[in-house]
Amino acid sequence: MTYRAFPRFAGVAAAAALALLALAAAPLRAETRFGYIDSGRIFIEYTAAKEAQARFDRQVQGWRDDAAEKEKLVNQLRAEVRDQSPILSSLKRQEKEEALQKAISDYERLIQEVWGPQGRAAQENERATNDVVRLIRAAVEKVAGEKSLNLVLDAASGVIIYADKLLDVTSDVLTELNAKAQGATGP
Repeated sequence: MTYRAFPRFAGVAAAAALALLALAAAPLRAETRFGYIDSGRIFIEYTAAKEAQARFDRQVQGWRDDAAEKEKLVNQLRAEVRDQSPILSSLKRQEKEEALQKAISDYERLIQEVWGPQGRAAQENERATNDVVRLIRAAVEKVAGEKSLNLVLDAASGVIIYADKLLDVTSDVLTELNAKAQGATGP
């Protein structure tokens, strides 16, 4: 099972679609200004997003290693029960079967705790994504204010059918994000 924390820009597609519908219903005023970003590009190029993804990937690998270890134990016990059952006393056979059932239960519990719908992977994915999205939204709001934009859409969500490349503020948002990151880590 593969979990990728990014790209995921929660709620932007729905909000952008509603904004477009509202704008289509009303006549456009001359002062209405649009811009767009490519959140996919931001998640690829923004250092904090890449670092969050790398941390998440390391966690997932640790969970996979734990699961593989438990699965190996289940397979080992299953082979022992199968191969040794004919020569074991009924008490020893029962002990082996109970050990196998406990190992299976432990393995299944780990899988559910980590990869279940409310598991640790989903929770960590949500947390990491929300942290990065919060930073991106703040940068988008700042750039939109500086450029007097009324609406900024996300090209990665598929909401935009056509957009003039001159409206793309992705580079400005990346510059803002990276400047903030430098300020946080700089002298």
